[in-house]
Amino acid sequence: MSTASHASPSESKFRTVFRVTSGNFLEMYDFMVYGYYASAIARTYFPSENAFASLMLTLSVFGAGFLVRPLGAIILGAYIDHHGRRKGLMLTLGLMAFGTLAVAVVPGYATIGILAPALVLLGRLLQGFSAGVELGGVSVYLSEIATKGNKGFYCSWQSGSQQVAVVFAALIGVFLNRLLPADQMTAWGWRVPFLIGCLIVPFLFLIRRSLKETDEFLAKKHRPTVGEIFRSMAQNWGVVLGGMGMVIMTTVSFYMITAYTPTFGKEVLKLSAIDTLIVTVCIGVSNLIEPL
Repeated sequence: MSTASHASPSESKFRTVFRVTSGNFLEMYDFMVYGYYASAIARTYFPSENAFASLMLTLSVFGAGFLVRPLGAIILGAYIDHHGRRKGLMLTLGLMAFGTLAVAVVPGYATIGILAPALVLLGRLLQGFSAGVELGGVSVYLSEIATKGNKGFYCSWQSGSQQVAVVFAALIGVFLNRLLPADQMTAWGWRVPFLIGCLIVPFLFLIRRSLKETDEFLAKKHRPTVGEIFRSMAQNWGVVLGGMGMVIMTTVSFYMITAYTPTFGKEVLKLSAIDTLIVTVCIGVSNLIEPL
C-alpha cells in the first residue's frame, strides 16, 4: 500500500494562488519602497538647492512609471494572450527585477552626474511597463483557475498581495530606522529595501516556474494579435474610457494613502520616520482586512 501523500484540491489551489500573486507582491513592494524613501532618493539622484524642487523631481520619476503602464498593458497583454499566462507572468517578473536593480545599485548624482537620474528613470519605466500587465495578468490567471462561484474571492488575492507588500515594506522601514541613525538612512540605508527586493527575485522565479498554463487558455482556438486588440479597443472605446476612469480614481487614492504617506508625514507633518511608517503599516493592514 502506498504511503505517498497527495495534495488536496484546496491545497493545490492555495499553492497556485500563492505562486501567481508572489510576483504581484514584488511589483507593489518595489513601488512602495520608492515612495517611502522619496526624500532620500531626491538627495541622492536629484540634488538641488531647493529641497522642494528636488522632491518633486523624484516624485515625477515615480509618476513616470504610470505613464507607460497602458503601453505595457497593451503590448505585454497581447503577449500573454498569444503565448500564455505563465510565460507572460515570468516576463513581467524579469522586467520588474531589472527595474528594481537599477534603483538599488546606480551610484548617486555626485558620482556619475546626469547619468544617475537617467538610469533611475529607465528603471522606473521598466517597472511601470511591467506593472501595466502584472495586475491584469494575475487577475486573468486567478479568474481562470477559480472554482465555480468564487471568481471574486480568487481575484481579490491580487489586491490582497499588494496590501501584504505595503505592510512588509513598511515593517522593513521601521526596523531599519530603529537600527540605523537618520544620516546613515539618508546616505545608504534607503538602498537596503531595494536590495532585499532583488534578493527575493530568484525565489519568486523559482516558484513561478512551476506554474501550469490554465485550462481555459489552452482551450482557446484563437490568440489575438496586438492589431486585433487595438481594433477591439477602438470599437469599445466607451467601455475602455470608463474603465480607465475608475482605475485612475482608485490608483490615485491608493498611492496617496500608502506610497505618499511616509513622505507627507515626514516633510509636511514633521513626524519621525518610524511614526510615519507605523501609520503606513496600519493602513496596509486595514486595506487587507477591510473587505472581510
